[in-house]
Amino acid sequence: MKNLNPSKLVIAGAIAAAISSFAVATPAFAADVEKCYGVALAGENDCKAGAGTSCQGTSTVDFQANAWKNVPAGTCESIENTDGTMGSLTDMKM
Repeated sequence: MKNLNPSKLVIAGAIAAAISSFAVATPAFAADVEKCYGVALAGENDCKAGAGTSCQGTSTVDFQANAWKNVPAGTCESIENTDGTMGSLTDMKM
């Protein structure tokens, strides 16, 4: 049996701990936020912003109706944008 390098064991343990804590934290995070459409500024959406876009940061205008941003759960529909539009829990296709 080869001698194990203690520093490699520490690094491996840290990586394993980080991965396991992420897996545990993800469901809790998901419960605390909701997707809110029409509230992201241009280029600041959290993911898919409709046809012709791929993911995070691809919205082309402020408050793009089919781009979403994660917001605290229960707050989306009370968010009023500077243009008078409100956040929506569903895609408000343009």
